[in-house]
Order: sequence, then C-alpha cells, then structure tokens
Amino acid sequence: MVVENRLEEDTTVHWHGIRLPNAMDGVPGLTQPPIKPGERFVYEFMPPDAGTFWYHPHANSLQQLGRGLAGALIVEEAEPVQVDRDVLWVLADWRLDSDGNIAPGFGNPMEAAMSGRVGNSVTLNGSVPQDQVVRAGERVRLRLINVSLARIMALRFGGHSPVVVAIDGQPCDPHEPDGGRLLLAPAMRLDLIVDMQGEPGRRYAVIDDYYDGLAYQLTSFAYRGEKPLRVNPLDAPLRLPRNPLPEPDLQNAERHEMVLQGGMPSMRNMMGGGKMQGMSGMQGGMAGHGRAIWSINGTSMTGDGHAEMPPLITLKQGRSHYVTMRNETAWWHPMHLHGFSFRVLNRNGAPVLHNQWADTVLLAPKDTVDIAFVADNPGDWMLHCHVTDHQTAGLMTVIRVA
Repeated sequence: MVVENRLEEDTTVHWHGIRLPNAMDGVPGLTQPPIKPGERFVYEFMPPDAGTFWYHPHANSLQQLGRGLAGALIVEEAEPVQVDRDVLWVLADWRLDSDGNIAPGFGNPMEAAMSGRVGNSVTLNGSVPQDQVVRAGERVRLRLINVSLARIMALRFGGHSPVVVAIDGQPCDPHEPDGGRLLLAPAMRLDLIVDMQGEPGRRYAVIDDYYDGLAYQLTSFAYRGEKPLRVNPLDAPLRLPRNPLPEPDLQNAERHEMVLQGGMPSMRNMMGGGKMQGMSGMQGGMAGHGRAIWSINGTSMTGDGHAEMPPLITLKQGRSHYVTMRNETAWWHPMHLHGFSFRVLNRNGAPVLHNQWADTVLLAPKDTVDIAFVADNPGDWMLHCHVTDHQTAGLMTVIRVA
C-alpha cells in the first residue's frame, strides 16, 4: 500500500491489530521515519489473520485521528460464516461548535487527566446515523469499530440478541454479551451475528448508555414491511474459523507486571460506569501541555513515539509471556499492544470466558487483568492507552522482543 502525505505536516499509518513486520507498524521515529509532506511510504505486509481491523495515523494523533483520518481494514476469511449480509459500522465521536465545525482545544491537560476529549456528536460510517433498514428473517454479520479519541460506548440492541463471534478481529466462542450490553472502547472491534427477528414495519432502537445520565439513541433497525426472508433463524454455524495464533504455554511463561498510575482522582466510585463529572483536584498539581500525567511502572512516554524510546521490558523472542496489568487510576483505559494479539485470561481473579483474544483490553478503575502471548514478532513495539489524550500524556511505553 502506497501512502502519499498530502497534509502540511508529518504523518504515518498504523495498521491497528495486524500482526505485521515491525518496520511496517507506522510509529514515527520508533519503526520508521515520519512521512514528510509531499512524500510517500510503501507499506508491504501479508496479513496472517482474517478479521476486522482498522488504520490510523500515529503522528500528531490527537489532531489527525480527531479530525477523521481513520478507516476500516477487513481481511476476509477463506471460508466466511454464512450470513445474508456483511455490514460495517465505523463509529466516531466529534466535538463540534455551534456552527458544526470541529472545535479547537485538542490536548487540554485537564481533560487528559480525566476521560479525554469526549465529543458531543457521534457518526456512523461518517454520517449522522440514519435508520438501518433490515428485512425480517435475515442474518447479518455486523462489524463494529470504535475510532473515537476517547468515547467508550455501551450498546444495547433493543428486541434483538446479538451473538459475539470475534473480538478485535480474533474469533471467540460465540456468546451473547452479559446483560445484552456490548462494551466498545476506542480502538476495539466486535463482530456480531444478528438474526433479524423483529416484526415487519417496526423500529427497534440501538442505545448507547455508557455515560451515566447521558444515554442516547445511536440508530435503529427499521424493518421493511415485506414478509420475512425466513420464519426461523438460519440453520448455519456461528463459529468463525480460527486464525493461526500461537498458543502461549502458561506453565512455562515468563511473568511481568505493569501498573497504570496517574490522572485526576475521582470523588465518586467509578466502577459502575463512565462518569463525566464530580472530579477533585489532581494529586501533586496539574501537568501542563506536553507534560506527563500518566505512567506505566513509574515511567512516562508522551506524544506519539520517537527515536530512542527505551524499552520498559525486553521479552525473549519465541517465549511465552504472562503479563498482569493493574489499573491503579480512577479512569478507564483501553490498553493496546502493537504487533500481537493476546489471550485475555483473567479479570480481577476470575477467568475470562469464551476463549477471548484481543489487541486492546479495557481496564476499568482498579481492575487487574492477566494476558498472555507468544513473543514471536521481533522489534520494539508500543503499548499504550487508546484514549488518545492518555497516550500523548504519558500512558505509553515500549516492549522490546529480541
């Protein structure tokens, strides 16, 4: 893929979730020189996994991603699951002023110490969400991608029972989400199978109720009036074919711990959902622009990546590694590891069900999550929070595989 930079500033492209060679990962300074205005860079790689992925810049991320530089990257299975339609929803969040323009103020340090730049408008595939027209009886594969800077979503599909078949592009055991609520943080993806079993002529709301007191209707399934395509759900398997991921050897894995710290402490219990207000002053005073507000194991890396970023840890290539991440902050963090997909093993001591793999795992306040993977891809790889304000304000590090 040839990327030509027609911006007036440096850029790169990170192919989010793709297990690719380090030189193709798109981190300026760390894996490649930035693409200067008017220059080109050729990205060459063979995706080993089928699934739902995406791409975005890793240079001036707050502005470039926050102004819409992102897109979906779908790698199709050799033998796809049987559905009537394959539908993509790219969900994005924008902060608009009274004239409908993107509001300035990216990188506000107060916001960076809390939930990040959460906007006031949400789009679906780049437009104000319209009704999603469906036919009774059809089976839809629905691919969800959250490309927001900071907005976490919790989607409920009224009158429907979506089945999760893949997380971050990697197949899992088909299952219905707990309580019917689909949690989708920035950078995360979900593949769903939805049997349209509603009544012809009716509408069924899709609600995002993540932030307390700020629930809204994202869109709706609007059923055409014609007779159902079929009376009973399609009799076909839901399970996707497995990708060629190496299985970690948990018995002999090397163990590591990462502790997330910093940000502004909350006056309220954050465990039940997202809060947008009620915050006290930050311990030690507020950090300024470009200053570290967050840390991993006491170290902070700000910005988008740069040359000579020292690794936090070095992993032996070819070995299995078991990583415990502890969130000691009052905020939610979708933690993304470049270059790998990992098994999500435990959350707060309880096993994570459904054989889940991911490249971005969401940690609630005070959460402890255990992950494991085989370090089979050499190079220096970024690990960071995908609330972009958190990343650029220090919640980022480098993992070396050698």
